[in-house]
Amino acid sequence: MAGLCRRLSTSIGAGIDVRTIWAREAQRAVGPLRTRLLDVSRAVNRGETLTDALALTDDFFPSLFRELITVGEQSGQLEVVLSQLADHYQGQLTVRRTFLASIAWPLIELVATLVVIGFFIWLMGALNLKSDVFGFGLVGTRGLVIYVSFLAVLGVAGWLLLQAIARGMVWTQPVQRLTLQLPVLGKALQTLALSRLAWSMQMTMNTGMDVRRSLKLSLNSTGSARFIDQIPVIDGAIVRGNSIHEAFSAAGGYPLDFLDTLAVGEESGQVVESMGRLARQYQEQARMAIVALAMAAAWLIWAAIAAVIIVIIFRVFSFYVGAINNVLPR
Repeated sequence: MAGLCRRLSTSIGAGIDVRTIWAREAQRAVGPLRTRLLDVSRAVNRGETLTDALALTDDFFPSLFRELITVGEQSGQLEVVLSQLADHYQGQLTVRRTFLASIAWPLIELVATLVVIGFFIWLMGALNLKSDVFGFGLVGTRGLVIYVSFLAVLGVAGWLLLQAIARGMVWTQPVQRLTLQLPVLGKALQTLALSRLAWSMQMTMNTGMDVRRSLKLSLNSTGSARFIDQIPVIDGAIVRGNSIHEAFSAAGGYPLDFLDTLAVGEESGQVVESMGRLARQYQEQARMAIVALAMAAAWLIWAAIAAVIIVIIFRVFSFYVGAINNVLPR
């Protein structure tokens, strides 16, 4: 998304024909993205608007991207909108890379530990030692296959859960709400969500989008069940004629600096500028939150490694003591 938005913004700014732009993007892409971009390219060639062309791809592209493309196209600010979207997606990519880099070494250690366990399970069978040293009931090649299969199922289940949370599936919302209550993790996730909320409000309001539509889209962009749940409350307050500040205050759960910035922005008629400044502040806090989040994840991984090693030590010790007792005279 970061690369796509950046190239589209540059090409539009250079005055390249929109049909040529999308044809090139379709040629460049691979896999499912290529199929969707070909659909967009064909629709644009037929003379359809970019909004209608993107509608043919269903929900393949993020809703924030589709909505802002529509507003940018209607307001004649498509180049600016795409440039800001590129910055937004690049920022998300940087955050992800920072987090993964921070937990890379603990993950390597965890994988190494699991590999060593698997090796010993196989070795017991290769040496024709039928004793179950670890006490898992796993020995030899058959035991190794069961062990690897279990880890694979566990890994796939975890990956699917993360994907479901990222897509905001309804059944994952209780999990999201629970994580926000956890120390360190909850604070970091809330800061990241507020950063996206402030940025989205600045972007959508700066394009002249209707306030209700802007707030719905901005709250959805957080990807957090806690903020998405508040859409009906905030939208209802706006319909009743309340200010944005009053609507968010009624929903509850927002920090004072967020609410104060909204109040000052509305009073001065500079909500967009106020949200822009707040977004930059939250982005800096989000970077610090990612560091805290990475440290928490690293400690959890190390704790898991320690737990596995301790269990193995006790299992091996029990096996060793049992072997000695078996050879001692009764």
